Amino acid sequence: MLNQETFTLVNPQNGNLGFKLSSFEGNSNFDHIQRHNYFSLIWVMEGSGTLRTDFSEYKFQKDSLFAFAPYQPFMFSNAHTIKGVGIYFHSDFFCILKHHKEVSTNGILFNDAYSSPITIVDKADTLKMVLEQIKKEMQNPALAQYELLVSYLKIFLITSSRLKADQQNIANESAQEKEPFILQNLKVAIEEHFRSKHSASNYADLLNISPKALAKITKTHFNKTLTELISERIIIEAKRELYMTNKPVKEIANALGYGDEHYFSRFFKTNAEISPQVYRDTVGFGRAT
Repeated sequence: MLNQETFTLVNPQNGNLGFKLSSFEGNSNFDHIQRHNYFSLIWVMEGSGTLRTDFSEYKFQKDSLFAFAPYQPFMFSNAHTIKGVGIYFHSDFFCILKHHKEVSTNGILFNDAYSSPITIVDKADTLKMVLEQIKKEMQNPALAQYELLVSYLKIFLITSSRLKADQQNIANESAQEKEPFILQNLKVAIEEHFRSKHSASNYADLLNISPKALAKITKTHFNKTLTELISERIIIEAKRELYMTNKPVKEIANALGYGDEHYFSRFFKTNAEISPQVYRDTVGFGRAT
């Protein structure tokens, strides 16, 4: 494990965080809501506690890895003797959406509305080796430092994504034994219709199930209400459009089924706690490299 150290690279053009590696001991950094304009990978190597993020709570133990997208809220509560390390990077440093085919993290580590944000680290040696290489490179910067750090970051992301994908497959197999069709059908329905159908009753009708029964299943298996699940999926898509394109907010709102741009902006701010324009200005189009 890393010693108590922090290494930071700052974007010289705007003075904002570019990349940071930081170890932690205790919960003082995470005992209140965190909401950053950069990606966060938090690996709790020792200790336990409760993660609060978006609409849900999750218990965690040692060797838990968390991945948070820009402006995704999170905090740890009831945390006991936690120790670990965090990797933080802005889209200016590395854009996961732009490089999705290379690292395949979007929808697995980041921006997954349907599964727990926790990845159990059972290949710690590989990830610890990468952390040590990052630490050495940041202590002794040399030619092509950025390229080397991005390479190490990619290895960390790919390894973590593979762990998460394997764990998701096992969890899905277990879930399908209990609910063979309805959960998968719900996910398919949301993916097909979230741009036009925004209410829980829409999906209950599509699946020929009572809203009450669907709400119970959704809460049990996704730890979220159906309304929260739909809203989160809409916000993920809105952020992607703001992040990757220069489309006007009105055009994005219309594509997501909101004829009133102002209503959409209020919906976005309620769920993301910032306006669409602020999100774009601090994370999105024209800033990613």
